[in-house]
Amino acid sequence: MPPVKTTAKQLLITGSTGFVGRNLLIHALKDPSWSQIILPVRNPKKLLEQLHQDHLHGYLDRLHLCTVSNNTWNLEGIEDLDLAIHCAGLTFSRDRDPYFATHVEGSLHLLESLPKHSRLLVLSSQSAAGPSSKIIPIRRENHLEKPLTWYGKSKLAMEKNLSLLAYERLLILRPPMILGPRDTATVPLFNMAKGRVRFKPGFKKKEYSWIAVDDLCDAILLAARNDWSSLPQRCYFLAHPKTLTDVALLKTTAEIIHASGITLPLPHALIQCISRVADLVPTLREALPSLGRDRVKEIFEQRWVIDGKPFERDFQWKAQKDLRETLQETAVWLERNRSSKSKSQ
Repeated sequence: MPPVKTTAKQLLITGSTGFVGRNLLIHALKDPSWSQIILPVRNPKKLLEQLHQDHLHGYLDRLHLCTVSNNTWNLEGIEDLDLAIHCAGLTFSRDRDPYFATHVEGSLHLLESLPKHSRLLVLSSQSAAGPSSKIIPIRRENHLEKPLTWYGKSKLAMEKNLSLLAYERLLILRPPMILGPRDTATVPLFNMAKGRVRFKPGFKKKEYSWIAVDDLCDAILLAARNDWSSLPQRCYFLAHPKTLTDVALLKTTAEIIHASGITLPLPHALIQCISRVADLVPTLREALPSLGRDRVKEIFEQRWVIDGKPFERDFQWKAQKDLRETLQETAVWLERNRSSKSKSQ
């Protein structure tokens, strides 16, 4: 039996210029459940440019912009706020402290700025739990967390701190790899797929859970429209029921852009060397953010597989988009984005 639906009208979304937040805003604006959407933003100009690119001018009267700087939230007009969806975060950094400042301190400051009755839905990450393994082939919410990176450890610390202060009004979602349009981080994937020779990390196939960003946004808003008081837990994994391999991801991407080539393994030791060089060269850090000394640790693991069935059961939700459809939509968006940039220059 699904949770009872609420009648919330005012919604706050953080991170609305990022990958997930931007897609979530598009979904929320097309959902009549929300009469007003509050957006704390660091860069209003970037937000307005993205709204223009996404053809959302007609929805501007439903938006209320607030400012955020240095993890301080200057929120106004939120006395009637029912729900805040916290998507803002730091994906890549060379150092530990920015991760914890953003995910822990920033999230606690956000909680302090919200009305005491407001619920808080937090987008965390599979990285907070850590990889699966031969001993634990599929990770579940009740398994002991073992994050590998500063990124994952800061996400877990965020979860634990927020749970101590606001468990009754908190819901945490831990998605795995997220794919879909408006993600500039997939540019290296498509560039690699174009080559005659494509490289994958390690000699063994790696297996991953994943989710399309549209499915993730639908799941977030489904959870947002429901009451959480009767839920058996407050932290959920969610994912597409079918996993993918690194080989299949490269192969499918290449097929979509009509590229041919072969996939060769890249030894982990060589990737480690490339990571050290990339960490020292600014242009490489920008081009290969996932090879920073922190996040590269996650590349070496063979399995990142989670169990999304509890969320499916408790919210009666199913992922709808398959891998090929999701990558096709991503390719179309990347091409349009590249064309629009060329015209503006």
